[in-house]
Amino acid sequence: MRLDWIFAAGVVTAVAAAARSTWSPCGLSMLSSITPFGERSRGHRYGVTAAWFVLGAAVGGLCLGAASGVLALGVSALGLAPTSVLVSVMVAAVAVAAAAADTGVFGDWLPIIRRQVDDGWLSSYRPWFYGAGFGWQIGVGVATYVMTAAVFLLIAVAALTGQTLAALVLGALFGLARGLTVLLTSRARTPQSLRDLHRFLDRVGPTVRAVVIGVEIAVATVALAEQWLVAGIAVGVAVTAVALIWTVHRRIPESSVTATAQVAEG
Repeated sequence: MRLDWIFAAGVVTAVAAAARSTWSPCGLSMLSSITPFGERSRGHRYGVTAAWFVLGAAVGGLCLGAASGVLALGVSALGLAPTSVLVSVMVAAVAVAAAAADTGVFGDWLPIIRRQVDDGWLSSYRPWFYGAGFGWQIGVGVATYVMTAAVFLLIAVAALTGQTLAALVLGALFGLARGLTVLLTSRARTPQSLRDLHRFLDRVGPTVRAVVIGVEIAVATVALAEQWLVAGIAVGVAVTAVALIWTVHRRIPESSVTATAQVAEG
């Protein structure tokens, strides 16, 4: 597998998309449900449940990568190489659209796929089942709330690599990164420490969102710069300016972190 600019862009996008997805109601719910004291109250070991969650998320990511890999086969069949002008333009177009969506230019259409995991599993199934099951739904990326268009950018980039293995790796990386977020609760051994964690997430959420938008703009810039250096830089500067101007006049809507934190306090 050749490591070129498009794969590197996919790696950064996968990590950014996974990080931002932590602020979905479903992701925050997992951080309220799978905790050391929560698992102890159910007679289970936190480390075991968390391990199953991470494993399930990685498998979910592989499923996302496999779906992207099928699209990559089509790209390969068309003879489109990552170095081609068309691929660079397509990646840049999707990245700009993703940045615009996350900035709110298209309105409040995020989050989409407004579905949560079934928390009834916690009292109905063994920890390996709900751990792996919740993890898979989180890791596959599109089975629950989608908080950022970077998820769709990841799918596009993975497909446009034209390499099934690259798509699988990018999907697995996304799933693994999403799964590892459950470890944020590893030190939340009391309800108060869990509340403190949610307050921290509430504070840093807008910053993470801004960073993800920056990643999307950077992907667009790099994609175009591969073909036309000056044009790529110009587009990056222009999109950044539009994003900054838009956010000055319109507050970017945040996820319902506070509401989830309140659930955790209950």
